[in-house]
Amino acid sequence: MKRVRVIPVLLLHKGGLVKSVRFKNHKYVGDPINAVKIFNEKEVDEIIILDIDATREKRPPDIEKIKEIAGEAFIPMAYGGGITTIEEIRQLFYLGVEKIILNHTAVHNPGLVTNAAAMVGSQSVVVSVDVKKNLFGKYKVYTKNGTENTGMDPIDFCIKMQEAGAGEIMLNSIDRDGTYTGYDLGLVENVSARLRIPVIICGGANEVDGFYPAIRQGASALAAGSMFVFQRPHQAVLISYPSQTELKTKLFSKL
Repeated sequence: MKRVRVIPVLLLHKGGLVKSVRFKNHKYVGDPINAVKIFNEKEVDEIIILDIDATREKRPPDIEKIKEIAGEAFIPMAYGGGITTIEEIRQLFYLGVEKIILNHTAVHNPGLVTNAAAMVGSQSVVVSVDVKKNLFGKYKVYTKNGTENTGMDPIDFCIKMQEAGAGEIMLNSIDRDGTYTGYDLGLVENVSARLRIPVIICGGANEVDGFYPAIRQGASALAAGSMFVFQRPHQAVLISYPSQTELKTKLFSKL
């Protein structure tokens, strides 16, 4: 039985946790420390923390906030947001962060990906690739919370990041973010088929039954936000995570 990672994604905004729909309409979820404590108890595989304000505000990572969160996280933690220098990466690893996630900086300074991989190892460097279809139905890479169209093709960009030294790609569908419409299987299939490194798929997760098709199409790990912080149909805030029994029955046993 093969095991794949199922990863909650938490968004930091103005000190609290929020969840978006198509990278907009942010809804307050709660305190990041409380959420991390709950995910600790649920023994999640890994957790991703993204500060969605840092790059837009042109500021570095909030070291004190990250230190506070990392101090409570007893599970592997990846962090992204505002990282622009190798010294910031060194600080983050000193705090206990196990992976760093680069997005805007990876587009504008791919050399940092290479330098980070040389310092901490490729397996600890993730490039987050936010993808949206343009008016002509073509996939393009976006940065700055989906507001800046780089004009790049996601496959070409992911290959470039792999060559730069990234050890993993986090592939985010902006169009499906927070919609519960399921992962973009065509996107993950086309990207993963061209890469040697693992791909985390994110955007649109709705139920555990939707995990296996994404793995079958090439994803190595499954990430989700809304699915793990809201209870449908009324979108009440409820931190949750599939039980090991449910994952074994609906995912691991099929692999």
